[in-house]
Amino acid sequence: MEDQALRNLRFTISYDGTAYSGFQIQPKADTIQYRLEQAVFMLTGERVKVISSGRTDAGVHAKAQVINFSTNSKIPVERWCLALNARLPRDIVAHTAEEVLPSFHSRKAAKRKTYCFSIRSARFPDVFHRNYEYHHPTHLNVEAMREALPCLLGEHDFTSFCTVRTDKEVKVRTLYEVRLETEADELSTTGNIARVRLIVTGNGFLYNMVRIIAGTLIQIGEGKRPSSDMQRILEARDRSQAGPTAEAMGLTLWRVDY
Repeated sequence: MEDQALRNLRFTISYDGTAYSGFQIQPKADTIQYRLEQAVFMLTGERVKVISSGRTDAGVHAKAQVINFSTNSKIPVERWCLALNARLPRDIVAHTAEEVLPSFHSRKAAKRKTYCFSIRSARFPDVFHRNYEYHHPTHLNVEAMREALPCLLGEHDFTSFCTVRTDKEVKVRTLYEVRLETEADELSTTGNIARVRLIVTGNGFLYNMVRIIAGTLIQIGEGKRPSSDMQRILEARDRSQAGPTAEAMGLTLWRVDY
C-alpha cells in the first residue's frame, strides 16, 4: 500500500559545474546527481534516484536543468526548494518544484533543449566569468562564423560533431535554432566585441556535439577554415574532419522544453 503514497516531483535546478565530475553518479567522484540524492536523503531519509533531462559533462553548467524523482515524503511541494537548498552546496540551487504525473520522465519527455557556449574574445580574461566562458585572446571573425551556421539547421546526421566514444548508434538530430549573439567590452573604449555566444536549440544532442560545433566555429573565426567548411564537415560524417572539442567551461544547458 506504501507505493500508493509515491509522488513524482519535478524540479528546475541551476548549477555551476566547475567543481564536479559531471551530472551522473560515478564511483569515487563528486557529481551533481550524488549531491542531489544526498540532499534528499538528509531531508527525508529516502534513497531516491534522481533523473535528469540529460547528463552534462565535467565542468559544464546548467541554468535550468530539469530533474524528477519519486518520493514517499509528505512534505508540501512549496517547501521542497527551500528545504533542498539548505542541504545542497551553494553551487547547486533548486528554483521550482511541482508534483507531476507518475509517468513523467525528465529525459524521455523532453522535446527541445537549448545550450549556450560562451567565448570571451578579448586579450584578457574576465575574472567574474572565467568559469563560464572559454577565453580566446585574439580577434574572431564573427561574420564568417555566422555564415557557417545555416547549414546546421534542420535534420541531419551529426556524426562529424560527435565524439567517437559514444553508445548512440543513430546520429540523426534536428536543430531548430543556431545563432550567435555578441556583446561589447564594457572596459574598452573601442566598442570591440568581447563576448560571443553560440545558442543552439535541438530535439536532442550527441555526446560533445555543441562543444565540437563550437571548436569548429572558433577555427572558422580564426581564419583557419572557410565558412563553407561547415557544410563539407557535416556531409563527411567523420569526426576527424571537424575542429577540436571546445573546453567544457564555456557550455551551459540553458533551457529544456516539454
